[in-house]
Amino acid sequence: MQIIEVKDKGATKAFHQVPHDIYRDDQNWVPPIKALEDATFDPAKNEFFQHGEGTRWILIDNHQKAIGRIGAFINRNKAFSFKQPTGGCGFFECIDNQEAANMLFNTAKTWLAERGMEAMDGPVNFGENLLNWGLLAEGFMQQGFGMPYNKPYYLQLFENYGFQIYFKQYSYHLHHKEPFPERFWKIAEWVAKKPDFRFEHVRFDNIEKYIQDFVKIYELAWARHDNHQSVNLDDIRGMMKIAKLIADEEFIWFAYYKDEPVLLFGMIPDWNMILKKLNGKTNLWSLIKFIWYKKIRTITRARILLMGVVPKFQGTGLESAVFWHMDNVMQRKLWYDEVELSWVGDFNPKMMAIYTSVGSVPAKTHYTMRYLFDRNAPFERAPMLMKDIREKK
Repeated sequence: MQIIEVKDKGATKAFHQVPHDIYRDDQNWVPPIKALEDATFDPAKNEFFQHGEGTRWILIDNHQKAIGRIGAFINRNKAFSFKQPTGGCGFFECIDNQEAANMLFNTAKTWLAERGMEAMDGPVNFGENLLNWGLLAEGFMQQGFGMPYNKPYYLQLFENYGFQIYFKQYSYHLHHKEPFPERFWKIAEWVAKKPDFRFEHVRFDNIEKYIQDFVKIYELAWARHDNHQSVNLDDIRGMMKIAKLIADEEFIWFAYYKDEPVLLFGMIPDWNMILKKLNGKTNLWSLIKFIWYKKIRTITRARILLMGVVPKFQGTGLESAVFWHMDNVMQRKLWYDEVELSWVGDFNPKMMAIYTSVGSVPAKTHYTMRYLFDRNAPFERAPMLMKDIREKK
């Protein structure tokens, strides 16, 4: 077996072919969009290269067939916020062979160590953790857009190499046509109608305003989180470029208190319900089919990507109120019958409680795994998200 770095068209084609071979008979798998994967490793298209670096490899067998792949990357804005400087590996696919998996992991580890890293998380993305983050451990069904899918044996490949669970990621499902609890609606409607609060959905023709509002909420809502890093405006602008492609304006909401932004809520249609039919292709015929499937309302599920509330207003019912506004939107989009709330980490009990309060149920679990290069170093799970929560325990 031999490792080859992806640097030409032939290796790129092989990189994309690996998952097609592995999931050939798996009806749950949705082929990824090849252009989006390539963009992840393109400095001209991925803003994270401004403060990081990344590359990818394929593993070929003795018959010159690609049987595995992996990427490695460093986000220098975040890497040094941990006890051990930590990079990432992702886009991992491999046959059920521990030796093959070890070669891929060792390649990523060596590349990261040469650049000063002492640990690696995986499988993760070279970008925000909203997309392609985590190893599926429970809930082997077709995943929502951006949520990874893998074979059940992948967990064993990771654990046998030495990865340990850094945190668990839970995805909840909510059948929209089932009524929310009555108490929830009373709180939600009361907050939504208070005069000092204003709720509005994004308008992409005024996107710079919402980028600035996002930054204000982020810096307050996440400031007390462990490993907090100040937001990078280029990263946010990159996220908004993606949002304009995959989101609905009425699915992204802000709440304001006396014109100050205090809440952010983001949801997207589950594009996997269409992409499943396109086989990862982005040619003209695929575009025509995409437009047709969208027109006939093939997508019946949406995925909530994120929700953040500044600390001063946490627990005031704002979270319920934004669901109240979203329900009004969904009543006009009756072809949607399910919402996926994903993902929330096991380090975030407040958000898990909110998801449960609206009647959603756990459906899938992913793991973010961590591997310490010093095998004698003590391993620590991800700490509770909010420092003040830990101090009360």
